[in-house]
Order: sequence, then C-alpha cells, then structure tokens
Amino acid sequence: MPEASEEPTAEPVWAVGTGYSPPWSYPPPPPRVTIKPDLVPAAVVLVVTVALGFVVGWVWSLLAPPQRMRVLADRPVPLPIESYHRFDDVVLFVLLSLGAGLITGFAVWLLRRWRGPVIMIAAVLGGVGAAVVARQFGLTLAEARWAVPANPEVGDVVSAAPTLETWWILLAWPLTTALAYGILAAWNGSDDLDRPASPEF
Repeated sequence: MPEASEEPTAEPVWAVGTGYSPPWSYPPPPPRVTIKPDLVPAAVVLVVTVALGFVVGWVWSLLAPPQRMRVLADRPVPLPIESYHRFDDVVLFVLLSLGAGLITGFAVWLLRRWRGPVIMIAAVLGGVGAAVVARQFGLTLAEARWAVPANPEVGDVVSAAPTLETWWILLAWPLTTALAYGILAAWNGSDDLDRPASPEF
C-alpha cells in the first residue's frame, strides 16, 4: 500500500498504452533555442553567402547595359534615351539580388539539423555582405570591360560603364532571405521547426 507522502505518477499503471491523460500531467516544455552548436554552421553559411556575391556581381557586369555617350568639347553627353540605362542597371541588380535572396533563404532552410534563429541571422548578415561584394565587384568588372579611351576625339561615341548610384539596392538580398526563411518557418508551424534532436555541446 503506498504511503500518503508518495506523489501520483504521471500515468497510472492501468492507463499505460490507453492514451489516458491524467489531470495532473503537464505539456512538455517548448524546445530551447540552441546557440553554441549552431555557431560553426552559421559561420560557414555566412562565408558561403558572401562568396556568392562575386557570382552575382560577375553576372550583373555581363548583363548591365552601358551608356553610349558623344564626346563634346567640354564633356561627354549621353545619346538620346541612353540615360535610361542608369535605371536599367539598378533594376537588373535588384532582380538578381531578389533571386539570390530567395535561393539563399530556401537553401538555408534545407539545413534541417541547424534550423533556428542563429542560422537565419547568419544568412541575413551574409546577404548584406554578399550585396556589398556584388556591387563593388560588379562595378569593377564593368569599368574594366567598358573602359573609355584616354583621349577620345570630339564627336566620338564611347560607351561608359554601367553605374549603381544608390545604396538602397543592398537591402534586396538580405530582406528577401529573411522573408523566404520566415515564410517557410511559418508554413512549417512546428515549435522546433522539425529539427532533429542532437546532443548538447
């Protein structure tokens, strides 16, 4: 006969396997956010994402249209409607960044073992670095490809390198990465994002 001081077990013996839930049972605690085990994978994600910026910058330098300009006595002047390419260059960079951001967010989501805020923050920060790298590397390649002659003659038509005249374009990649990862996490709906159990480090 059990003593009065003994507490009732979570599930009586007679209820084992029946699905009976006693009134004194409690729901399992929510999964904790792990940080230390995810630091190394997060660093790898950040470095790889930044490296993708070189690819996007190279592609942009190949696709971005230059401006054809006529050399006057004092300065070169864009030909009619050629100045629109300044807008084309920005739009093309934004579109490439949006696509890269979607791919980054989806690819990081597939790393099921490390799903969580740590890996997402690393991907977003990597998107910021990748956008900066893509902009600087793309402009450098474009200037080398469309180099203006040192001493053009008056009346000559030359091609000026594509330009990116705003820094707001750097937000496209990281924001799209965060949006893609957030939508996938919300669609998953699980507290632990279906992350497999792993030993503590």
